[in-house]
Amino acid sequence: MSRPLVVDSVAALRAQIRDWRHDGLRVAMVPTMGALHDGHISLVKIALDRAERCVVSIFVNPTQFAPTEDLDKYPRQLARDVDRLGMARADLAFTPTVGEMYPSGFATRISVGGPSAGLEADFRPTFFDGVATVVAKLLLQATPDCAIFGEKDYQQLCVVRQLCRDLDLPVEIIGAPTIRDAHGLAMSSRNAYLDETELRIARQFNVILRDTAAALAAGAGQSHATEEASRALIAAGFQKVDYVEARESLTLAPWHRNGEGRLLAAAWLGKTRLIDNVEIPST
Repeated sequence: MSRPLVVDSVAALRAQIRDWRHDGLRVAMVPTMGALHDGHISLVKIALDRAERCVVSIFVNPTQFAPTEDLDKYPRQLARDVDRLGMARADLAFTPTVGEMYPSGFATRISVGGPSAGLEADFRPTFFDGVATVVAKLLLQATPDCAIFGEKDYQQLCVVRQLCRDLDLPVEIIGAPTIRDAHGLAMSSRNAYLDETELRIARQFNVILRDTAAALAAGAGQSHATEEASRALIAAGFQKVDYVEARESLTLAPWHRNGEGRLLAAAWLGKTRLIDNVEIPST
């Protein structure tokens, strides 16, 4: 197992990437908040299929957490993460501090409209401004040829694509399929918060969403189908459902039956909030 180079400053990151560019190498980036699982590793594998060098950023971004959210308890396990990146053959881990990313006097925020409206933004109103700002910074710091984002955070993926289009950032944004456990639960760092009983309930999430997506594809009315999905989630053991909504796949505008669709949902198990999404089969 080779250990990736670990750097924590923008200057060191840029110096290494400059050397790779001098050698004519293509660079891919995988932005993460650490606590790496198999879903993240799948992104690294895609990155190495697309480029000769892979940079993985590990940064728990405070600007995307509201004061009531889990910033302080978000899992941090840098040594383990670096070992996993070595096994995955990533070339560089960028591990900046908060002070490196947001130095004294930092006063700029990026706000993305369009696909950021509704869904997560209805419950986490500061989230996407924080995501857009940190992703823009990371892409400008690393200047990769492409960046890989998982479809598990589907609205985030759409926001990042909009960001790069609108600001003419010369980075190809690649969406990667959601990685699931043997029971269909989407891989997430927050799954570590779940006990065994909650895990059994969580594994019904994807089943209910797929059944609902199939019903929509078969002609069920949207309001009826999504309300039934919410009731099914509560019956399965979830305490609260924030949303279950059908949206257009590219823009996240309201879904119309003849268009490509995505069913997105967020629900709570105890103090843990889970999100997931599935494609609505085409008719």
